[in-house]
Amino acid sequence: MDILYLLIPLSVVLVFLIIGVFAWAVNSGQFDDLEREGERILEPERPGEFPPAGKVDGAQGGAMTPSPTMETFVKQEGATNGR
Repeated sequence: MDILYLLIPLSVVLVFLIIGVFAWAVNSGQFDDLEREGERILEPERPGEFPPAGKVDGAQGGAMTPSPTMETFVKQEGATNGR
């Protein structure tokens, strides 16, 4: 029963902290344009733009590497087989 004297004020402080972080996120514009961010992944990448996170070649960053196509594999296979 004595533990409730600690847990109830701790939970109230935690709730106020969560409300404060949420209020900060709303006031700083984190939720301004939700539709645009959902549609951005469907658009093709344009040359000259920064690559999205996870699309960078190398551990320290660098140029984007194009994804290999079937033609690339056929050309490489033909070059190695002497065709």
